[in-house]
Amino acid sequence: MPSEFATGLHPLHPEPQGTDLAAKLNWLRAGILGANDGIVSVAAVVVGVAGVTTATGPILAAGAAALAGGAISMALGEYVSVSSQSDSQRHLIAKESQELEEKPHEEFDELVELYRDKGLSDATAALVAKELSERDPLRAHLDIELGIDPDEIVSPWHAAFASAVSFILGAVLPLATILLLPPDTRVPATFAAVLAALAITGALGAWIGGGSRARAAVRVVLGGALALATTFALGSLLGTSGLV
Repeated sequence: MPSEFATGLHPLHPEPQGTDLAAKLNWLRAGILGANDGIVSVAAVVVGVAGVTTATGPILAAGAAALAGGAISMALGEYVSVSSQSDSQRHLIAKESQELEEKPHEEFDELVELYRDKGLSDATAALVAKELSERDPLRAHLDIELGIDPDEIVSPWHAAFASAVSFILGAVLPLATILLLPPDTRVPATFAAVLAALAITGALGAWIGGGSRARAAVRVVLGGALALATTFALGSLLGTSGLV
């Protein structure tokens, strides 16, 4: 028999514990993705500017602007996305609540039918529907019909804040690396630090999702290396062309 640690569930409260674990893993996965965006996008900017000039001022200005703009953009995107999702969920909850008030018998029959479709016998489906309806009919319908937990509607403000923070945490690494090191080592050191961080975050993301950590790390590292090499080459080309 699997232990509570293997399943992520508590033996006395399986549903709340399992749901809570899934929610935390989703937040962690989103945080890793935000950090990846911060690492790659800000690193690409500062490395590109470093290809043009070795002066610290322009690199700092470009990196700070990329950090602020990226964090705000991530927060806005997450806010809009989660707002649409939560609005839709609230609409469905209100609609289901109204239907339960206006036609409770029809809704009960529908609940029995849904449990019958799950493979329960007629008698068992009716018993389950009766007991759940006596406790919380709305929650019972939301669960079986729509897969919605009314206690788990994510706040768009929380999502926006978490997205911005994860982006900033990721962006700090390349920005600090390129600013704190001398000009002759800052670019290769930034490459190394960024690719190492991407390997870690890629492996963590795959571990959470149950995929291959090595394969995910390689994909993320190759993508990050391509972004850095492209922007540095472009910056170097512009720097030597005399256009900037």
